[in-house]
Amino acid sequence: MEEIADSVYRFLSIIPLLGAIILLFALVWPILEDHNPEELPSALLNKQVPVFDLPGLDPKAPRVRSANLIGKPAIVNFFASWCIPCRIEITELRTIASDGIIIYGLAYKDDTEAIRRFLSSFGNPYKMVGLDRDGRIGLEFGVYGLPETYIIDSKGFIRYRHVGALTNEMIKNILVPLLNKLGQ
Repeated sequence: MEEIADSVYRFLSIIPLLGAIILLFALVWPILEDHNPEELPSALLNKQVPVFDLPGLDPKAPRVRSANLIGKPAIVNFFASWCIPCRIEITELRTIASDGIIIYGLAYKDDTEAIRRFLSSFGNPYKMVGLDRDGRIGLEFGVYGLPETYIIDSKGFIRYRHVGALTNEMIKNILVPLLNKLGQ
């Protein structure tokens, strides 16, 4: 009889725990269901790009400045040699660069020689490459994870942000139409 009472007591003691788990799941599920990590909100969306002035990849190369982004719509792509998704994405970036789309690469927290080797191995789709060695510019842009891509209009305003590797489908359906709309 005592064994049955112990079993009933143990069973009844887990009911509140199960109820709490079910309640937590019910509260969190709608948030997770609608969450797309590639579409993170940005406080800078529709605002001027942060002011920056970075050294170029080569000592003789011109500095990469926020002022370079004024005049024609462009893409700013944060990348790194150690970033595996960046290796996947670079093929897509080379394709759109060959179509005349301007892409500025900002090498995030990376070594200059490693970036040179990376671009030598995978190809260089960038009009200019700036070295964000300490990640300060990435922080000002709100970089969440690499690769991260921004579309900048001709006046230097951020119009779109994407976290993660770009796909061919995304480029055709989102980036190119937006760049065309902005006057690429």
